[in-house]
Amino acid sequence: MNERSQHFETLAIHAGQEPDAATGAVVPPIHQVSTYKQDGVGGLRGGYEYSRSANPTRTALEENLAALEGGRRGLAFASGLAAEDCLLRTVLSPGDHLVIPNDAYGGTFRLIAKVVERWGVQWSVADTSDPAAVRAALRPETRMVWVETPSNPLLGITDIAALADITRTAGVRLVVDNTFASPYLQQPLALGADVVVHSTTKYMGGHSDVVGGALVVADSALGEELAYHQNAMGAIAGPFDAWLVMRGIKTLAVRMDRHCANAARIAEMLAAHPKVSRVHYPGLESHPGHEVAAKQMRDFGGMVSFQLTEGEQAAVDVCDRAKVFTLGESLGGVESLIEHPGRMTHASVAGSALEVPADLVRLSVGIEALDDLLADLSQAIG
Repeated sequence: MNERSQHFETLAIHAGQEPDAATGAVVPPIHQVSTYKQDGVGGLRGGYEYSRSANPTRTALEENLAALEGGRRGLAFASGLAAEDCLLRTVLSPGDHLVIPNDAYGGTFRLIAKVVERWGVQWSVADTSDPAAVRAALRPETRMVWVETPSNPLLGITDIAALADITRTAGVRLVVDNTFASPYLQQPLALGADVVVHSTTKYMGGHSDVVGGALVVADSALGEELAYHQNAMGAIAGPFDAWLVMRGIKTLAVRMDRHCANAARIAEMLAAHPKVSRVHYPGLESHPGHEVAAKQMRDFGGMVSFQLTEGEQAAVDVCDRAKVFTLGESLGGVESLIEHPGRMTHASVAGSALEVPADLVRLSVGIEALDDLLADLSQAIG
């Protein structure tokens, strides 16, 4: 069967992961090696010479990532921000402009506003859920539009296909951070995006035991440019980290099914709670992006955010009282996490156009027994 015709669950387990030629091991080995014996000067076996440039374990992961996102090239990095940094410095030059969303991961904002801006790149903010707002934000010097969907932490939804029509006409690259959805729920390249970004730390790894990042591109030439900069800049995924992400990906589909099922029920419970003023979850029909999410996603994801009627201190208190939900940053692991974005993951956007509500609580809903999660939230809210 042609690999491209295989179902997602099959690709997750087999793409890039042929049994080891030497031993028949069904799991790719961890090639914990820095350099490789050459068959004469310039005679490389399989193209390997130095593990910053390429490593067989990382190659297996990169091939797997490309297959899952339906891309031409996948690249694995030391972190999600390392992947973003490589992309930004490959595509943009001093004097260029990019559009970023008004709801985005705080680390992405910090990288763009505090680091990339210093070498002459301009940026502006737009509500990416509104295609007209994005079109209005474009300038002659715009080279990139950056999107998160679902967004972090307010779970906003952007119509990827609609934005792709705009950016394609303008000759601008569309980048989609697909971390919250994972390729199991959403494949932005098929909807017209040029680049997909992942923090593989999250759902791809899935077990809160690895930090990593990835880029997947639709264009081979861009893939070559990114690979050049990946090697030149050096923030690559180590072999053990690559192996851990591959191990996590094998169960991505079954984990995401449970994450989504638990999150949907929790969102319904929160929506009916008298102490909750608003629930942000695209699976709710009341969510303004529900119809778009239903069109471009397989399911609605495992992330839920909500606001408390009694304000910021009530939100902090809920985080402190939770027991099954662990107070911690990050997301996408099998265990449920709870956090206060304004004081934790999104502290870097305070005072900016991306500032998050002070009464907001963000949940990464895990795969524990639903009844235990519902009971824990109920006692934490009071």
